[in-house]
Amino acid sequence: MFVGRVDCPSEVLQRKTGLTLVLPQQTPSRLDCIEAQPATFPVLFLLHGLHGNHTEWLEKTRIVDYAGDRGIAVVMPDGGKSFYADEAHGDSYWTYLTTELPTVLRRWVRWSGLPSDTYVAGNSMGGYGAFKWALRHPDRFAAAASLSGSLDLAGRIDRPGGFDLKLWDTIFDGKPITDTPNDLLWLLREGGSHPGLPRLWVGCGHTDDLRGESERFVDAAIRHGVTPTLDFGPGDHTWPYWDQAIKRVIDWLPLRRPTVPR
Repeated sequence: MFVGRVDCPSEVLQRKTGLTLVLPQQTPSRLDCIEAQPATFPVLFLLHGLHGNHTEWLEKTRIVDYAGDRGIAVVMPDGGKSFYADEAHGDSYWTYLTTELPTVLRRWVRWSGLPSDTYVAGNSMGGYGAFKWALRHPDRFAAAASLSGSLDLAGRIDRPGGFDLKLWDTIFDGKPITDTPNDLLWLLREGGSHPGLPRLWVGCGHTDDLRGESERFVDAAIRHGVTPTLDFGPGDHTWPYWDQAIKRVIDWLPLRRPTVPR
């Protein structure tokens, strides 16, 4: 198994950016020997929250054990404080995450790229990013999960004091995102009946301040013909909750066994 942090070159961001990988393949310390590895593994893109970075899931949870038990590769990119958007006055994290990174990743991971082998999840801001990616590109994923996600970001921005004004200006140019591709509830309304929509998992602790956003997302999903798997229980907006929740997510994923190319 390879577990480590690498500098990922990005033409989109015009710099190297941090990337943490958990790979179930027998890989040396260098990542340029993947061609010698015969197996193709499913991949979980795991996104961090607003105040975190690409290392947090590795440092604060048992993600290595959970992934190792199921034979899944985990890719943890850095998204800054971008809400995984192409920032109006900053970096193009959406383009990096959804377009460039999957291409770069295939040089390092024995990953088929098939939707049936691909999943996305995240906590807080990362839950928002995971669902935005899955709802905007439903043909790429078999499943997506939000752990305490910021799932009604448009509504929060519209509320006085609901969102940091400086951050709002940096990311969204200070403009409302209601009824735009950055609004998850709009994405549900526009694509909820999509026949190939991935399975969705929504989890949040009872005492989490963002629970209301998860509940509003679930209500909207059901109205538009989507029935997520729900995981509401004890816990708050903390890593002990997310550590246990990501284990439940990985157990829930429709994982296939690693395949050996002919």
